[in-house]
Amino acid sequence: MQDRVLDLLSPGLEAARNAGRIPVYLDGTLGMGGHAEAVLTRHPDTVVVGIDRDTEALRLAGERLSWAGDRLRPWHGTYDRVGEALAAAGFQQADAMLYDLGVSSYQLDERERGFAYSYDAPLDMRMDTTAPLTAADVVNEYDEDRLRRIIRTWGEEKFAGRIASALVRARSGTPFQTTGQLVEVIRGAVPVAAGKTGGHPAKRTFQALRIEVNEELDVLEEAVPAALRGLSIGGRLVVMSYHSLEDRITKRAIMADASSLTPPGFPVELEEHAPVVKVLTRGVDKPTEKEIKENPRASSAKVRAVEKIRASRSTA
Repeated sequence: MQDRVLDLLSPGLEAARNAGRIPVYLDGTLGMGGHAEAVLTRHPDTVVVGIDRDTEALRLAGERLSWAGDRLRPWHGTYDRVGEALAAAGFQQADAMLYDLGVSSYQLDERERGFAYSYDAPLDMRMDTTAPLTAADVVNEYDEDRLRRIIRTWGEEKFAGRIASALVRARSGTPFQTTGQLVEVIRGAVPVAAGKTGGHPAKRTFQALRIEVNEELDVLEEAVPAALRGLSIGGRLVVMSYHSLEDRITKRAIMADASSLTPPGFPVELEEHAPVVKVLTRGVDKPTEKEIKENPRASSAKVRAVEKIRASRSTA
């Protein structure tokens, strides 16, 4: 979907160029730098501000994109801190932004990070390896009620109660240390028939633990409004989400700025009541069969895009 994403973002960079400014692209989830590389190549005058909480990803992206020199300005942190990242790079606003949410292919492929349920690894799941909380801490230390709520809410897992109970029983003998131990207990808690229709029985629990460890949805709640505030007028934001919880938060934040605040029956729409952004995607864009074949991990991707059409409303 890279070409489609770039096509959505490019008019924002062009608007900056036409206004006589250096175009600025903010990549909220730099990862291995694939999207950043595409922007740097297609737009040779553009500066990229790349945010990532994963220090190893920042290092690898820096090596991959070393040819760009000062046009790449990496920043270690979470993508809700847009203003800080831009300021550190010497800018106040960006003309194009991309948030490609969730765990990256690089993180999934690094076995020792413990994100995948398909092989045994340390039970970690931290996107930022300098952060204190691991998945092992959650599974071994949270009480049963808290585990159930996390697995049900973040994982949308209907067998959350059975899984939480099984985890508490299992850890009383031997604390969890690896993903293999966790998968084995989850398999025993989920009915066999459910696995035949719902995919791998551990999929939703792993998602829930990853979200909890990294505070992903709490960060996202703040990130989309922060991104919209950090966009220049004429700038564009694209968000790629991979499950309903992410998409719901994204949609809510976008629609808050895309809707008029004019009271019903009011004869005139005041400037401060007018929409701040224009929605560019009808509902959500989804990958084509060809794109899914080229990258199976993109199969669940949902893309939303907006253009900022006036200054952000006051938050005072």
